[in-house]
Amino acid sequence: MPPISTTRLRPGSRVRCTATARVCAGRHSGDTGRTSVGDDTTVNRVWTLPNVLSMVRLAGVPLFLWLVLGPEADLLALGVLMLSGVTDFLDGYLARRLGQTSVLGQVLDPVADRLYILAVVVGLALRDIVPWWVALSLPLRDLLLWGLVPLLRTRGYSALPVHFLGKAATFNLLYAFPLLLLGDGSGTVATLAQVFGWAFAIWGIALYWWAGILYAWEVRNLLRTTERPARTSDA
Repeated sequence: MPPISTTRLRPGSRVRCTATARVCAGRHSGDTGRTSVGDDTTVNRVWTLPNVLSMVRLAGVPLFLWLVLGPEADLLALGVLMLSGVTDFLDGYLARRLGQTSVLGQVLDPVADRLYILAVVVGLALRDIVPWWVALSLPLRDLLLWGLVPLLRTRGYSALPVHFLGKAATFNLLYAFPLLLLGDGSGTVATLAQVFGWAFAIWGIALYWWAGILYAWEVRNLLRTTERPARTSDA
């Protein structure tokens, strides 16, 4: 796991960043509508094309749950998941291509990922497609990590860094659960979908928790090696 940057803020700084995660919290001066984060520049506007795509993606979460638990229209539910995957790719691509990487977008994207994973596992558990221990293990890990955020803030950091293990876990899970939904039937296709779905799920859950353990260990090291930032009064 890449180390969390321990670069300290100069007195009077108004923006705190985790350099590894490229996430900022706090205020910025000036009226340009842009905040410099590492080597990137983020815009503070809400209504950008990537953000609209992220909002459309979020709107699909309750639609997916209704399709799975109401009429049990599994093919339409799979279509919602596929559309979510396409918009997930497009919002990141367009944000970089159009120079519209935004503070809101940096929040919406991981939130949408987590909500889709939560919606899918809850929906599949209520349909008895996956056991409840699977459905509970994923949000439990997120709750434990969110509990570390106040500790990070005591050292002047706003968020946990994202690294390849966490991304690999999310990738596996976002493939696993649609396959398990497709496997809830009979025939060769359903059997193959179930086999591959559980393979992705096992790897995804293991990587999800392993990434969480690494996050917690890195936070522990940060707390031991980094002093609390000095308090400065606003001008």
